[in-house]
Amino acid sequence: MPHPTAHRSWRGALAIYLRAPVITMLFLGFSAGLPFLLVFSTLSAWLRSDGVEVAAIGFFAWIGMLYSIKFFWAPVVDRLALPLLTRRLGQRRSWMLLAQLMIALGLAALASLEPQGNLPLVAACALLVAFGSATQDIAIDAFRIESAPEDMQAAMASTYIIGYRGGLLAAGAGALYVAAAVSWEAAYLSMAALVGVGVITVLLRPEPARLSLTTQLIHEPRVRAFLRVSRGRPKWLRRLGAWLIGAVVCPFTDFFTRHRRKALWLLVFVAVFRISDLAMASMANPLYIDLGFTLATIANVTNIFGIAMSISGGLLGGLLVARYGIGSILVLGAAAATLTNLLFAALALAGQSLPLLVMAIVGDNLANGLASAVFIAFLSSLTSKAYTATQYALFSSLMTLPGKFLSGFGGLVVAAEGYATFFVISTLLGLPAIALAIWISRDRSLVPPPAPRAS
Repeated sequence: MPHPTAHRSWRGALAIYLRAPVITMLFLGFSAGLPFLLVFSTLSAWLRSDGVEVAAIGFFAWIGMLYSIKFFWAPVVDRLALPLLTRRLGQRRSWMLLAQLMIALGLAALASLEPQGNLPLVAACALLVAFGSATQDIAIDAFRIESAPEDMQAAMASTYIIGYRGGLLAAGAGALYVAAAVSWEAAYLSMAALVGVGVITVLLRPEPARLSLTTQLIHEPRVRAFLRVSRGRPKWLRRLGAWLIGAVVCPFTDFFTRHRRKALWLLVFVAVFRISDLAMASMANPLYIDLGFTLATIANVTNIFGIAMSISGGLLGGLLVARYGIGSILVLGAAAATLTNLLFAALALAGQSLPLLVMAIVGDNLANGLASAVFIAFLSSLTSKAYTATQYALFSSLMTLPGKFLSGFGGLVVAAEGYATFFVISTLLGLPAIALAIWISRDRSLVPPPAPRAS
């Protein structure tokens, strides 16, 4: 194992970005990022522009909680073969393709609706998009972790973030531009067409090598023990029991076995790391609109300029992790993502101020890009490759659940206390993440050391 103080050279860190698995994540990241805003902030802008009340818009944030409970069906995505598709494409690619078809269908259905007076149908279509998107995330995360060794995961996370932000750019600025120039129907139909980027990537890239399901099950002590005690029972029952133990029980027991007493604290850290920025996200676009900014201004500043900062933050985070390791950069990411929420409180107090809007967007997106890159690398290091889809789905679900739940009450807090108080509260929510990041950074058993400097 390399010495903790050894560092990879800057040239070696940059060369990682030229490898095929890293480049692939650029396009899969776009596919993952595209649907997110279309059921979240872009949808909230559409609803608000159509006259839907702020309190109702806040509750639409709960649609995003599907991303936070995806671990419930992650074992199915991890282990269940799809008829026809899995044999031709493999486990990961077949599920990605199925999820992309659900996303395209849901977006096309949304395009046919008028929000005012059709909120239940809008919510149902948004749920379909979110379910397909969350399912795609499960398969993409497993594909990423299985496609390259651990020392490439930070770089893959960075290009994934770049692609993801590109998807956000299309779903944010792109959708707002089309909506302003043509209509919301045209905006959502164009987004449905862009799902084809992910489809093409799935069809072109190879499936990562992995053990067959039968081989994985046979090597599980709990599965072997079940098969021994279930001798004489119906064959289908033994197969079902072996599958459930291998797919559902073992991924969770493996994590607690490896980390023991630290496991619960790690899960708490995962749950609170992004609670600050997720809790405030649902009220960002309503803030801009209520301050009097036009849709074009919001698109220019918050999407094009903001996403450029997110990409810069993601690249910076990947380089810093490759150069210095995860530990100290994890603390930096947690602090930056939390404290930049105060910029939105300042904007709310100042009123319509374009320079302050730019400052808030720059700080928030740069910090979140950096934090996301290092956090994805950290979660990947916690994940066992024997249970990639299920374990990573647990982590990423837990990462978003508290923030998304609290985000649903954002409209009520704003209506009662105002935007400034809301953003200060969201900042305070992130302080525990900073404290836990400091603890983790000091424990060498929890964060992998940086790679050695190239000679």
